[in-house]
Amino acid sequence: MWTLLQIELYKIFRRPRTYIAFAAITSLIVIVQLGLKVDGKEYADFVMADLKNSFSIDGNTINGYFVCYILLQLLLVHVPLLIALIAADMISGEANAGTLRFLLTKPISRFHFILAKFFAATIYTLALLIWLAILALFVSMIIFGTDDMLLLKNNYVVQLQKGDIFWRYVGAFGFAALAMTTVAALGFFLSQFAENSIGPIVATMSVIIFFTILSTMSIPLFNLVKPYLFTTHMVAWKEFFDIQVDASNETIRGSIEHPEKIIRSIAVLAIHIVLFVGASLYVFKKKDVLS
Repeated sequence: MWTLLQIELYKIFRRPRTYIAFAAITSLIVIVQLGLKVDGKEYADFVMADLKNSFSIDGNTINGYFVCYILLQLLLVHVPLLIALIAADMISGEANAGTLRFLLTKPISRFHFILAKFFAATIYTLALLIWLAILALFVSMIIFGTDDMLLLKNNYVVQLQKGDIFWRYVGAFGFAALAMTTVAALGFFLSQFAENSIGPIVATMSVIIFFTILSTMSIPLFNLVKPYLFTTHMVAWKEFFDIQVDASNETIRGSIEHPEKIIRSIAVLAIHIVLFVGASLYVFKKKDVLS
């Protein structure tokens, strides 16, 4: 199993396509960081214009923590495509190259074969998220420094103290890793049904877009299925940045307003991963490999 995993990781990281995702994330983050470094004050004045009419705001509002939050909102919408480029190609790519039947003539079980490929796709996903965390959080902290963070919600403002933020990002990135692993599991499952790379990649993104539309539309019929769609729960990382307040309306350090939402989302995403991988194992065991 370990040898199989090493082989699959070698296959992934020897291909130029793999590094497109890392290059794309790096480019986007650098552009946003450069823009905020040059015009960050003007951006902050524009965003905080209404708030400054009611409150006096001191300190470094465009700090590394705030920049990282902006980057997460921008990039986590697009990262699924970068994950699908690899995960949705794990089986279909072998079929397209004509090597799938040859690999299965080796003395390895289909069960171990599938698990090795899925674990390799998961490691790639985690590596991509770690790279995102390094650039979006740690590099932003170096460039912009750290301070309290103000977040503008729909009808209220959240202020997080400087010493109460970092652990929230650890939780948010951990949750994002689980959400993106769900995307990888979906792409991996769909790669069973094609003999070219493009089909499963397009199918993965189509499913995500379709479910996302269902998740965001406020129609009673759709409300029945929303709690069971993985796309509904992929943005629950934001819950780490909602904080409880006491009776005097003071924020409670180290608290999360709705931890049960995070737990529920983790459970739903984990169930989807198990279902997608389990379905992949079942389909592949029954698959008649002709190529």
